[in-house]
Order: sequence, then C-alpha cells, then structure tokens
Amino acid sequence: MADDSMTLLEMFRTASAGGDVDVLREGVRILAQAIMEAEVTEVTGVPRGERDPERRRTHRNGYRDRRWDTRVGTIELAIPRVRDGNYFPSLLEPRRRAERALLAVVQEAYVAGVSTRRVDDLVRALGIEGISKSEVSRICAALDAEVEAFRTRSLAEIACPYLWLDATYLKVREGGRVVSMAVLVATGVALTGERRVLGLELSAGHDEGSAWPRFVRSLVERGLHGVRLVISDDHAGLVKAVDEQFLGAAWQRCRVHLTRNAQDLVPRSARSMVASAIRMVIEQPDGMSAREQLDRVIDGLRPRFPAVADLLTRAEAGLLAHFDFPEPHRRQIRSTNPLERLNKEIKRRTAVVGIFPTRASVIRLVGMILAEQDDEWQDGRRYFRPETLALIDAEPDLQEVPAMLIAS
Repeated sequence: MADDSMTLLEMFRTASAGGDVDVLREGVRILAQAIMEAEVTEVTGVPRGERDPERRRTHRNGYRDRRWDTRVGTIELAIPRVRDGNYFPSLLEPRRRAERALLAVVQEAYVAGVSTRRVDDLVRALGIEGISKSEVSRICAALDAEVEAFRTRSLAEIACPYLWLDATYLKVREGGRVVSMAVLVATGVALTGERRVLGLELSAGHDEGSAWPRFVRSLVERGLHGVRLVISDDHAGLVKAVDEQFLGAAWQRCRVHLTRNAQDLVPRSARSMVASAIRMVIEQPDGMSAREQLDRVIDGLRPRFPAVADLLTRAEAGLLAHFDFPEPHRRQIRSTNPLERLNKEIKRRTAVVGIFPTRASVIRLVGMILAEQDDEWQDGRRYFRPETLALIDAEPDLQEVPAMLIAS
C-alpha cells in the first residue's frame, strides 16, 4: 500500500500544480488496481514482486489491458494474470454488456410492435413501460458502436495457428417475412494459448455460399495471420476461400459433420456401424495407422454402401489433416466442437428473443455475447499451453508429446 500512497500523492501534487489530471477518475483507477493486486495476492499466496520457492499455488503471469466503463468515465485497467487463469476481478461484471444488448433488442421489438407473447412477458419482467422510440434508438446506437469496434478491430497482433469457422442460424423479420439467417463465427487459438473470438458476420441463408469467401477475406484484411490449420464443415465456398486466403494452411473437415453426412447415406439400422467405423479411423495413434485403417473401412463399406465409400475417399485429406499436428491438440482440432459449444451459448442467450426484429438487432446481441466471451477466454485458463503450440513447426516425430502438456 506504500506504493499506492505515493502514487496518490504524486497525482494530487500534479493536479494542484495545474496538471491535466482527472483526480476522481485517476483515484478510482488506483483504488481498483490496489483491489485487484490484493485479490491476486490472495490467489497466489505471495505479494507482488516476491517469490514462493515451494510454488504451493499458482503464480503471476503479467497483465492484460481492459477498458472499464464507470460513472466517472472510462478507466484503463491493467488486470493481473495468473498462470492457471482462474482470476477475474470482482469489480467487473462479465455478463453486463450482453444483458444490455438483450434489453435493447427486447425494447426494439416491443416498440416496433413485433414482439411475441414471450417477449411481452419478458418486457414486463424487466420493468420496461412506456419507453420511447428515441430512447431505444439512443441505447441501440451506443451498443452498435461498441459491437462495430469489436467486429472490425485489427487482428495484426494475433497470430492464430488454429482457426475454427462455423455457422448457427437465427430467425429474423425482413421484408414482412420471417427468414432464417446464418450467423458466421470465427474463433482461434493464439500462440500464447488463449482462445479468441476473431469475427462475426450475418448472411441470408440463400447467400451463404458467397458470404463465406467474403467473411474469410475480411479476416485476412483485418490482419489475421499465422494460420496453419482451418477446422470447419464442408460449407459451400468455404474450402476454396481457405485455399485462396490462407496459402499453405491445411484444412480439417469436422469429423462430427462428416459422420452425419455419411449416416444420411445409409439405412437407419446401419448408422451406428458407419459411425463406429469412422471413429476407429480417427482414434488411431498416428497418421499412417489412420490411413491404413481408412483404406480398410472404405474397402469394407464399398460392397454394401458405395456412396459412403466414395464420400470417405473424397474426404480423406480433410479428415486426417489433424494427424500432421501435435498429438496433444488433436482431440480439439479434429472437429468444430469447440465452436459448436459457443454456438449453443449464442442459441441459449438469444432464445428469449425468438424472432429478431432486424438484422442489426442480431449483430448487436450476438456481437455483445462474443465480446464477453473473448474477454472471459483471455482472463481464463489457456486452451493450449504455449510450449505445445511451439511444436506445430517441429518435425513430425517430435510432435508426439505427453498429453499432460495440454491445458484442460
């Protein structure tokens, strides 16, 4: 606390000397920093600047910057990080922004007169009565600016060797009709090990084939680089866009989606068998064994199910691409499941709206959900440990490392 006292004293001396210092805002910042330092000291058991020779707990791991909106203005905080990523400042509210966005969407639907009974009930539960159109516009404009800044931010400082691309679908009122729209989402893992939300776009269902190339190109234009493997389903236009925009990167076809595609080609009684056959290929210990097993599966399926055999033959390169990457990463990079979980969270949080009144309202709410998730991923446990990510460029025989190196 002595350092904090000296900082406060210097601030007030500067202010009294006519310096350009907002005393109240700077005081809140210093107090917030002191609280976070005290909380991290409780987590680690060691004050800042000291070491625990026995390492009985986790230890500090630098800082990350974050803006904090308060009644005295926006404050730039330096949030302490700990090695196992289990610290989040008690001062901050991790779900606040998305709840504001949800409130704005509900208000917009209510004012526009297109809300359902479920939304009406939610409006009353939130205590919204007699809100004006101008008030809704003011709230939405502020949120839209924040989402736009998040969606268009530069990615030049984020090298992501792994990139996941997938879509989820929401209902939107447009042109007097209710239509299905695809929410395109991109996430990745940075070289530091954290997962990051990289992009968001909205596309009409009939335009999805051309939307994917635009979306992938926008990620590159914003500075995304270092991509070594893209994991996605076989969306129309997506694979070609990956080949064109990420030169030298491999493409992993989601094995879950591929399994479903294969099951659609056989009678219901044979679906379990087909799924088991594909799983046997994926669970091989190395790429050579997987290719040999895939050949056996294709030969075994061809007499009864030639369509499935042809599908697996065409999908071989994409299905087995993950075997060329470090063993500790393979379970996560062989499917879009990590992104599917995020899509389920989007579905859960948007379910209270049901049918969105406009495209902008979709971007507003989903954008806030993703911005929150990006913050939480940076504050939380690393998805992969940095030392395992360094193995991506190692020789293949050096990539077989103990699974304990992967962060759970």
